[in-house]
Amino acid sequence: MKKAILSIALLGGIFFSTNAAAQTETSGREKVYRATHTKVTELKHTKLKVDFDYQKEQMNGEEWLTAAPFFYPANELTLDAKGMLIHEVALEINGKKSPLKYDYKDDVLKITLDKTYQKNQDYTVYIRYTARPGEVKQEGSAAINDAKGLYFINAQGTDPDKPTQIWTQGETESSSAWFPTIDKSNQKTTQEIYMTVPDQYVTLSNGILKDSKKEANGQRTDHWVMDKRHSTYLFFMGVGEYAIVKDKWRNIPVDYYIEKEYEPYAKQIYGNTPEMIEFFSKKLGYDYPWAKYAQISGRDYVSGAMENTTATLHGSGVLQKPGQLVDENTWEDTIAHELFHHWFGDLVTAESWSNLTVNESFANYSEYLWNEYKYGKDQADYHLMTDVNMYLHNPGDFKKDLVRFNYDSREDVFDLVTYQKGGGILHMLRNYLGDDAFFAGMNDYLKTYEYGNAEAHQLRLSFEKVSGRDLNWFFNQWYFGSGNPKLKYTYSFEPVKKQIAVTIEQTQEQPFQFPLAIDVYDNGKPKRYKVWVNAEAKNVFNFDVSKNADLVNINSDGVLLAEITDTKTPEQNLMQFLGSKEFKSRYEALNGIKDQVGKNPAATKLLAAAVKDPFFRIRMKALKMMDLSNAEQFKAMGADVEKLASSDPKTLVQAAAISALAKTKDKKYIPVFEKGLNAVSNAVRGSSVSALIEMDPSRAAALAEKIDLKDASEDLMGKLLPVIVKNKVTSQMENITQLVAFYPFIKFQNPELGKSAEEGYNWIMSSDNLKATEGITKMLGRAKGEIGNNPQAKMMITQILKDGLNRKMELLKQNPQSAAGINKQIDVINKAIEDFK
Repeated sequence: MKKAILSIALLGGIFFSTNAAAQTETSGREKVYRATHTKVTELKHTKLKVDFDYQKEQMNGEEWLTAAPFFYPANELTLDAKGMLIHEVALEINGKKSPLKYDYKDDVLKITLDKTYQKNQDYTVYIRYTARPGEVKQEGSAAINDAKGLYFINAQGTDPDKPTQIWTQGETESSSAWFPTIDKSNQKTTQEIYMTVPDQYVTLSNGILKDSKKEANGQRTDHWVMDKRHSTYLFFMGVGEYAIVKDKWRNIPVDYYIEKEYEPYAKQIYGNTPEMIEFFSKKLGYDYPWAKYAQISGRDYVSGAMENTTATLHGSGVLQKPGQLVDENTWEDTIAHELFHHWFGDLVTAESWSNLTVNESFANYSEYLWNEYKYGKDQADYHLMTDVNMYLHNPGDFKKDLVRFNYDSREDVFDLVTYQKGGGILHMLRNYLGDDAFFAGMNDYLKTYEYGNAEAHQLRLSFEKVSGRDLNWFFNQWYFGSGNPKLKYTYSFEPVKKQIAVTIEQTQEQPFQFPLAIDVYDNGKPKRYKVWVNAEAKNVFNFDVSKNADLVNINSDGVLLAEITDTKTPEQNLMQFLGSKEFKSRYEALNGIKDQVGKNPAATKLLAAAVKDPFFRIRMKALKMMDLSNAEQFKAMGADVEKLASSDPKTLVQAAAISALAKTKDKKYIPVFEKGLNAVSNAVRGSSVSALIEMDPSRAAALAEKIDLKDASEDLMGKLLPVIVKNKVTSQMENITQLVAFYPFIKFQNPELGKSAEEGYNWIMSSDNLKATEGITKMLGRAKGEIGNNPQAKMMITQILKDGLNRKMELLKQNPQSAAGINKQIDVINKAIEDFK
């Protein structure tokens, strides 16, 4: 699963996790231990026949469940079945049913079998039931904001702007909301599903479509078969009006189920998938193990994306048009992530949620691997830095082990530790072992535990088996420990010995041990040393130099996951930028001069070098940092920026360059900006609009109408928000809800943007616009899982909603003739307030 992260990391950076400790099972003497589920029964095969009641938003189901005792003899079968009506339970032998006694309460179905069965003695139980997702009591979380399992989207077709769809979401334990099962990750079974749907809809499920049969009354039954075992949380059904765009990898079908409006862009969105499958297959030495691969999107999806075996479900953020795609396919990392799960997660599955790292940390790191292969090491390192910084900037996660058995809720482990930190940990392990051993270890792990379950210790054993190295030290501190190194360093010169002594100090409570790359600059040139830092508060290393070092750059390869405190002069940052091949050292040098731009010649030289950097994200950052209204900066960089604005191969750089030129307010650039209005790129058009409005504010409303802000990037949204709000561009009102909903949080981080966001919120809540109101409440609703039990955050969001409610009440007084529409908006807000209680 790729979890959805709220806009601008709003909540994590302001409110640290304050979840209360779990009520323990030992009256506080020990923490709760979340043991792996005990396997009393082994599922063998699950056969389902289902049809859907669109009016009631329920599903009628029949199930034939073949199982056997796992080891000990048993005369009872216990299944999870959430919110259901159970109509019939029977033992089926050769097509004949014999009723069985059962007890169903508290979402658990206990079936008394006809006799005591022995290990490997199979039986088949028949269950007729009704799935009622509206009756499911379990709630969502930060990772998965709802847990009903089965979702009807616009089932009655009352919303003309939304398609009718059905989709399922099984992780963590929600498959049992649509079929009775043992809803634990360490249960694996083959499956087949007969889905009866209106003939105008297509269906998708795990495995291969074996048969499709026309039925009476315009119905059709599709028969999907999955003949390889996988975990029950990975079962999937999707139904809707989709176009199916065909592709393939070798002889394996690769299908893209896409809303028809986006069919022309399906290959732009998903088209790298076959190349990804080939790359991952070769990198792992293990070919893609399933019979097909399909991807589908779902409206109102409750997270980011989900790796249902052979049938990945994406949120609607995957749906992009050329204006977005020409800038960047923002969903490509997610596409790689979910695909990689088909090895790490689907083929070999975490035996418990405590060990989720063996699923999600690998899927997170696959994003690095794909970026490295397809776009180069700089892009991969940028992605890793961004991920790791999300963890480092959230101190609430510093005390969490990567593998943890004492969580409050099983969904708590879907967090920045399991994903972002876990990916960074794998990068360190790869660099410690070397590529050959690292990928050979992954191969051994997959082959040893294929179609089964595993945990972090078994992962360690595979890497040890291949490399011959004991890795307990690594796993104990990174997998079964918490936190990260916090480093300070100093260096001193000894002229007699012609050496510098570099002192590395660890300031965190528990010292780590780790390899560390140190670049020592002697006469302006770097020499790299690789040292071993022991688990001690201080380590000292001596290096030969011809004179006192010009600069010492620790963690120069950017591999170590650590917080590093250092102070460098602009001259040293310039030297580091020019002398470093690694992205992170260049980026940190550039970032290091942000307060010196316009004050120091070395800072200007660094900025001028950065706009010529081969990596486009360095160019973009430099462009955002500069101020070309400064004569010195314009003299040093103006000509280069002009070239970037018109001819950089990356449209994102062109857009940043246009914004940089706009600061000059020089009318000679108006033709450049006018040309940008006709660009395909959303970013170029957005920057051009902003630039022209700076030149001529009277054009603001007309120009702002030209930009499609639906699902726009945060950068573009932030750039145009003040223009839209100030000029009350009504056509964009619905598109700005994702930003304005969190205006108090934005004000905390960016007061200027926060002021525009607050004005936008007040504008929407004082207007008769149901869609925009729903958009705001939906965004705030997503925050419920993100903030956990933080009372301050809950209070702030409740107050945001109450302020909006007051504005709608005032609007109702002023416009009683619009009572019906405004009352609907009041109901929407009241429901959102109630949900936060």
